[in-house]
Amino acid sequence: MKDSFYRKLRVYAYNIIGIYDDANDIVQDVLEKFIKVEKSGIENEEAYLIRMVINSSINFKNRMKKFSTYGRWLPEPVQTDSADSMLERELIADYALMVLFEKLNPKERAVFILKEGFDYKHHEIAEVLDITDANSRKLLGRAKLKLGNGVFVGRQMKRHDISPFLKALNSSDINKLESLFSENISFSADGGDSVQVVATNTIGKSNISKLLVIVYKNFLNDKSYKISVMNHQVSIVYKSQERTNSCLLFSFNDEGYIESIYSVVDPFKLTNF
Repeated sequence: MKDSFYRKLRVYAYNIIGIYDDANDIVQDVLEKFIKVEKSGIENEEAYLIRMVINSSINFKNRMKKFSTYGRWLPEPVQTDSADSMLERELIADYALMVLFEKLNPKERAVFILKEGFDYKHHEIAEVLDITDANSRKLLGRAKLKLGNGVFVGRQMKRHDISPFLKALNSSDINKLESLFSENISFSADGGDSVQVVATNTIGKSNISKLLVIVYKNFLNDKSYKISVMNHQVSIVYKSQERTNSCLLFSFNDEGYIESIYSVVDPFKLTNF
């Protein structure tokens, strides 16, 4: 099996589940089962493996806990600015869309990903998920309705300069921070089962600016940081020594203002950095 196809299988699973290690486990389990399968009746082995991975991912997602003890459950970020990415970078959904995916049930999520992210036809989706073409179209319609303006932008995303934000945060300049934010900005944090977060979900320029200054002064000002790209979105990764403490991910509106900030501090979701 080509390494690129193996990584592609992991992307299918990751986009549905939102956790890299679990996605990797699913692919490993599928491959182990595939070794034992009688292959004489299989016309296309790659299509067969994709079908197994997607359906296993749907079943896994149905069983997943969808909450964090501390904060809002957020997907695990994966790096997409590295040539040696563990996944096929171009196929990974952007982070804001991954968050929106949580509005969908697993089958709606799979249909949307296959149609919008991988350009599957409805009859192909129907074959993968063992549903009718009409059901595939209906599930896609429901998914789009729930996602609103969420689209599979991926590699076409514009790169934004985060240095004004860093400068304002380092100097505790609340007015400058507010000037960088959209009117409907939101902030979400995921601490998992072990890290208490200052706030779960916050909206509004003033509230978020003040919250970020408090978080920076108390938790981040002595940490080193690196600007990176996670799920095609500009991010700031904070570390102390060799341990990753936090990842801030930013999404921007069409006018270039920050409209969403996602703070991942769950240690479990930072282990693959």
